[in-house]
Amino acid sequence: MKILIADDHWVVREALKQVMKRVHQSLEPLEAENFEDALALLRQHSDIDLMLIDLIMPGFDQFDGLKRLRTEFPDIPVVIISVHEDLDYVLRSISHGVIGYIPKSSGGEEIERAIERVLAGEVSFPRRILEQSAAPARAAAETAAPAAKADKGIDLLTNREHDVLDLLGRGYSVARIASALTLSSHTVRVHIGNLMKKLGFKDRSAAIHYAVSLANEAKRQKNN
Repeated sequence: MKILIADDHWVVREALKQVMKRVHQSLEPLEAENFEDALALLRQHSDIDLMLIDLIMPGFDQFDGLKRLRTEFPDIPVVIISVHEDLDYVLRSISHGVIGYIPKSSGGEEIERAIERVLAGEVSFPRRILEQSAAPARAAAETAAPAAKADKGIDLLTNREHDVLDLLGRGYSVARIASALTLSSHTVRVHIGNLMKKLGFKDRSAAIHYAVSLANEAKRQKNN
């Protein structure tokens, strides 16, 4: 399994490689210290299974760069590694289809759990950031249309699907949702698939973005 690590700091790349060795001994890391090198490796290795990339690196203009990356390589799962720990960055990253967001301040165990989740086909976003009290206006504007469409299907959800959506909005992983609701991980994935269809979402990151917006709105109303 090949994982591309794109970060201009060799210390960060080395730390991520060490974490990955603990997660999966057979992982083959590829490294890039700028965006052009990362693109070259992606074009050279069509079998890359996962990409970890810093939002701030030479040649990578944050979300414009992420948009370019997702346009040219839509099938390669992307996880953001970033110094930014505000909700705006996380939500905007989710809106661009990433499957994970790992703050650089995270400890080794936290990074390890995040990588384990994404390698298992789940998503991983920092709960402590997702639970911040209010989503910025920019992130809200980017998801206004999908959210409006999803709102029309919200009444179609079963009680259990509402429960799963609520926990997704709190940043829970599939395994943690399964534990909280006393369900199997497979059953949770089925519920997620069903609610995505009802709400009109094609990928899980969009569903999570919507779930986060609902959770933040509920918290805002509670505090008012």
